[in-house]
Amino acid sequence: MHSVNRLKWLLMLNLLISGAAMASPRIGVLDFELNDITSLPNTPAEQLRTAGFGPLLIEALNKTGAYQAEPVDSHSQKTANAGFGYLFRHLDAAAELGQQLGVDWLLVSQHSKPSFLYSQLWVYLIEVKSQKTIARYDIELKGSHEKVTQHSIAALSRKIVGSIERYQGAGK
Repeated sequence: MHSVNRLKWLLMLNLLISGAAMASPRIGVLDFELNDITSLPNTPAEQLRTAGFGPLLIEALNKTGAYQAEPVDSHSQKTANAGFGYLFRHLDAAAELGQQLGVDWLLVSQHSKPSFLYSQLWVYLIEVKSQKTIARYDIELKGSHEKVTQHSIAALSRKIVGSIERYQGAGK
């Protein structure tokens, strides 16, 4: 009899935990666009590096346990994007895409590379329901080493989480 009660308790606990996980706010992460204006733009190495920012950011956000960050599928992104930088310049269209995807938050990003020595991650955080741009982040990367990338993505993730928490705490 005691083991039956324990089993019921464990099942209820599992349902509560599962319910809390499913209720986590969803963050859609668009692919970072490479805006490379160096004298040798868009090299395969730089394209590969830029393509890696999104998955690293998703991983960092999901480690917090408070959010469910996920990539925006490439088909939906390409369909909504009228050309390079369109969603980055038209955040209302990006917010509409977020509504279609059913996410709570959307990150719209570019990797700007004006020189070989440094680059920047430019990211907008959009609260999808209200279609409000909550924050813009400019993260400078000095160099292209993996450690620089990891440090920059971790800093970006902390800033995003802080912005969401402040926004939610302010009662919108």
